[in-house]
Amino acid sequence: MKEFNPAKKRVEVSVGESVRILRELQELSQSQLSALTGIPQATISAIENDRVNLGVERAKVLARALNCHPAVLVFPGWETPLRQAA
Repeated sequence: MKEFNPAKKRVEVSVGESVRILRELQELSQSQLSALTGIPQATISAIENDRVNLGVERAKVLARALNCHPAVLVFPGWETPLRQAA
């Protein structure tokens, strides 16, 4: 296996910013995401602006709508140790 250098982290991302980034990458408005999840648009705005905690249940609902694992939303800065492939 070839050796590689992992990408360096350039910026810190908050939980709210991770939700916003994923929403925008999927070209969804807050209103569209609200319709997909049943979470009020005002609450999505508050989450994205880090005024309201995301919480596990909301993370699950948002992750389903954004096609990602809930951990991506809840732990945006999490780093895992590199493992070699078997």
